[in-house]
Amino acid sequence: MAGGVDIGAILARELPAGAVILPGDERLADYGRDESPAGPFPADVAVKCGTTEEVAAVLRLCAEHRVPCTPRGAGSGLTGGCLPVRGGVVLSVETMQRVKEISPDDLVAVVEPGVITGELQTAVEAQGLFYPPDPASLEYCSIGGNAANNAGGPRAFRYGVTREYVLGLEVALMGGEVLRVGRRTTKGVTGYDLTAGFVGSEGTFGVITELTLRLLPKPPAVATLLAIFKDVAGAARAITALIGRGVRPRVIEIADRTSIDHVRGRSRYTFPANAGAIALIEVDGDADTLDGQIERLGEDCEAAGALDVFAANDPAERRALWEARRLISPSLKEAHPIKIGEDVCVPRSAIIEMLGRVDRIAADVGLPIAVFGHAGDGNLHVNVVSDEDPADPASWAKVDRACARVFADAVDLRGTLSGEHGIGLIKRPYMHLEQSERVLEWQRRWKAMWDPLDLLNPGKLIPERRPTCSE
Repeated sequence: MAGGVDIGAILARELPAGAVILPGDERLADYGRDESPAGPFPADVAVKCGTTEEVAAVLRLCAEHRVPCTPRGAGSGLTGGCLPVRGGVVLSVETMQRVKEISPDDLVAVVEPGVITGELQTAVEAQGLFYPPDPASLEYCSIGGNAANNAGGPRAFRYGVTREYVLGLEVALMGGEVLRVGRRTTKGVTGYDLTAGFVGSEGTFGVITELTLRLLPKPPAVATLLAIFKDVAGAARAITALIGRGVRPRVIEIADRTSIDHVRGRSRYTFPANAGAIALIEVDGDADTLDGQIERLGEDCEAAGALDVFAANDPAERRALWEARRLISPSLKEAHPIKIGEDVCVPRSAIIEMLGRVDRIAADVGLPIAVFGHAGDGNLHVNVVSDEDPADPASWAKVDRACARVFADAVDLRGTLSGEHGIGLIKRPYMHLEQSERVLEWQRRWKAMWDPLDLLNPGKLIPERRPTCSE
């Protein structure tokens, strides 16, 4: 029972058979968890919506009966953003997986929110097109969730993040109203940019039911360079030097020794024994120019201190390198009973300083910290791991202390709490480090405009107002 009413029975009367998952169904437990360490938070009911009309009906009924409603896509988030912290209904769009249109003439795709990102990329590339955003979880995360969290990925350095590819949205609001915002054209300056406001709002304004996405022509060729360094600070210095000379590949990734060691023996590519850190650099363009670009990048890396460089032009070789990179996070999770993966972002000029601070935090707290990420745009994935007992609250408190210091140091270096994972539940208590109370209050007002009863994905993103001394 949610809010004193049997919302499950109410929903079951209006929705197709099998759409509502009720208490007693073992599947319901899955909707109280995501890929974060938060939770579980049991839902009273889950609903697998298949159409915009069904999404609108759920939001209408939840509003009528004052029942909290938490939107959910693939459940691949790392911040607890789709967890029903106040119970109620979980509204899942996981089965809304139609690619409605791919237009080579207009360079757009129109898709439902449950479409898996990697599958969309495969579909558009089959037509000679390109959808650049590439989160590490692209094989199982969904486009709707990417938009809700404004996801990035390695290629964001050159091509930008999800927001830059969302032209228009269909959105269902709390209460059941459906809006179309944005446009189909690349350019457009009509009215306020509501589309950009919904992208990154983490499901607190409305539920995305359709996306119109901007596409690009597919680059004709791609080549990848792996540079081996003594340590991660050396790799960061080399990358800073490359960017300072105007070099702009589509990807510049780094990984430290701890990260590398966790994938040794697991990936098809074997890192050299002397690898204390790596830089993974990727370029695209005309095939007849790539060899020259890769050769110059290799020479630049060696001049900046690389111990060795390896070029991969063959697709199989490139896949092996990227497999190794994408295995880092799951390998860390499998190897340690506790693993928190955070993604702070700092100015490129502050990367080396941030890496030094992370080393000091690890030493002070007494826990290993693995760092990898998108060095081209300063987005570092800082992974605090522990082999202590996860059932002991003291173990988590130690990890939380480390994460709190990482957040504080990132903001101190004029960075931000998140470059792509979002805020959700886990980072919500730290928002005051980056944003003033006045800015937070204006965001609360914006949220209240769309959802005055605070029923849609409550308890996420913007922290509650802190009482003043006079209160």
